[in-house]
Amino acid sequence: MDINNESKESLLVFDKANGEKVKAVSGIDDNGNIKTMPPTKDHESEFMRIDKHSSILENFFSNFMRQAKDPTHFQFFKISIDAIDSVAPVIESMAKQNTTSAKEMLNEYKVNPSDYIKEGPQQSSKTEQTNGYEPIDESRIDWDNLKQFGITREALVKSNSLESMLNYQKSPGLHRISATFDTVKIDTDARLAFREADDGRIALAVHGVRKQPELERPYYGNTFSADDKQNLLTTGNLGRILEMKLPNQEQQIPVFVSIDKLTNELISVRADKIRIPDEIKGVVLNEEQKINLKEGRAITLDGMTAKSGKEFSAEVQINADKKGVEFRFPDNLKQQQNQNNSHEFRIPQKLGGVELNQQQQDQLKEGGTIYVQGLKDRNGQEYNAYVKVNDKEQKLDFFRWNPDKAKSKEVTPDNNSKTQVAVNSEGKTNEATKHQKEPLKKEQVQSTQEHNIHKSKMKI
Repeated sequence: MDINNESKESLLVFDKANGEKVKAVSGIDDNGNIKTMPPTKDHESEFMRIDKHSSILENFFSNFMRQAKDPTHFQFFKISIDAIDSVAPVIESMAKQNTTSAKEMLNEYKVNPSDYIKEGPQQSSKTEQTNGYEPIDESRIDWDNLKQFGITREALVKSNSLESMLNYQKSPGLHRISATFDTVKIDTDARLAFREADDGRIALAVHGVRKQPELERPYYGNTFSADDKQNLLTTGNLGRILEMKLPNQEQQIPVFVSIDKLTNELISVRADKIRIPDEIKGVVLNEEQKINLKEGRAITLDGMTAKSGKEFSAEVQINADKKGVEFRFPDNLKQQQNQNNSHEFRIPQKLGGVELNQQQQDQLKEGGTIYVQGLKDRNGQEYNAYVKVNDKEQKLDFFRWNPDKAKSKEVTPDNNSKTQVAVNSEGKTNEATKHQKEPLKKEQVQSTQEHNIHKSKMKI
């Protein structure tokens, strides 16, 4: 029997937490880790072959879902082996996007692990069966109830928060919460998350901003040492595994502990839920490095490759808030990289009056794009823009559309702010703005005088 004629399909996996690469699956090891290789014809003999008459996918996904630390990091796709060279790069590109057209395209190839897991005697519910793999069904959210907190669906979509929250994660940024209960008024900044209540409702979890981390109080029966406090305040991570004892439980649970840098809240995550990667940004980890990460310590990695293709060095450590690895760029590493490239562009901490959080700064350093709202031009007028580092000219570029996704010509800043920024910040004029004496307001595209003349003509 010719196996190549019997098994013409294989499985691809996209790991969002480990370099955002699509790879071909060859199998799964005893610890539930997926074995992969590049999706090219050169490795075809090692691909996991899917026979429609066998139960190979049932066995694979049963082992994977039973042992995977965080299955939400992974997306699976079933592809014809004959087309794998040409289709894999397309799937990788689409998987990094968050557009309706991209999702529709991926649905043609996507494989849902829960479809291949048979419900057994100890898997009585869909939630238990999928181990939280499936996102929250948006139809279960009571949007009218959320309005009492000043939260709308439109606001969550605009801030790129909804998708994260539907996957049981906190919003990437802060939201303003304003509500009154009886005579008590709540008005604060907070990160938001959706949680399933005991009665099955989808409730809003509010993680309010604290002035400083509460390090003097016992944390689930543990008292932080002076070194613990120093680590948390300087790196945001405890730097070791903490044995945490939950109420009404006798057994202690090993956890990673970090500080939410946006809210100053202490966050913990079970150590056995965090998967230690074999490779980070193109650098293969040795056993000592894996052990250090597993025990909460930081390691320094050189020669990692950013999305822009540029190499960089950073300290890498498990962050409980991110539920995975985070990158830090201490001063000594910055100086080392600046020596290697004397023209290295420095990422600002503040841009157009808006403070950039550490996640945004790191994203820019790695060649990514961020969306910033409430930027102010030189005359104090607000605008919004996508921002990305221009490596060639060593400056920040501003776009009205996401440059990583838009196919049209790249233009500056936000769609409604191009004219405003050109006039107020760059001193440019055109026929519509040459008589303007005051700074243009947000979304204004012609002088006040011309605008009034236009209105008068409309009335006639």
